[in-house]
Amino acid sequence: MEKILIRNIGIDDIKQLLPLIRMYWKFERIGNFNDEIVSKQLRYLFSNPHLGKGWLAFAEEEPVGYLLAVYVYSLEHLGLTAEIDEFFILPHYRKTGIGKKLLETAETEFRRIGCRNVSLQLDHENGAARAFYHKQNYFERSRFELLEKMLD
Repeated sequence: MEKILIRNIGIDDIKQLLPLIRMYWKFERIGNFNDEIVSKQLRYLFSNPHLGKGWLAFAEEEPVGYLLAVYVYSLEHLGLTAEIDEFFILPHYRKTGIGKKLLETAETEFRRIGCRNVSLQLDHENGAARAFYHKQNYFERSRFELLEKMLD
């Protein structure tokens, strides 16, 4: 196994993070990727740590994955919660332990700042990711499903 490093993402990392995000958006069929707009939003996120945090995984000094999380206050959960907004590992590095290490790093930070729970969205057809999350003790929340409305 190659040497793996996971570290916090900062504004200076945006340039090397963008290609990974572009690949993730393509994989998830998320349209309208625009380097300038995505960079602006990342700068905003990383300039406001109360909104969320990100981690970048490196194998032999090359970025191979990332995890971005946002924070939400939830009365139902009686406090701060974390939502994994984006989590992507290059296909060649999947099933190597990098994803597990990234997730553990994020969960450690979530606990440190007092998050009560962590949630994420998952494509119904992504069985490999579902199996990974089940191994990490993430499970479907019964009786609930995500509804959304895009605002202008």
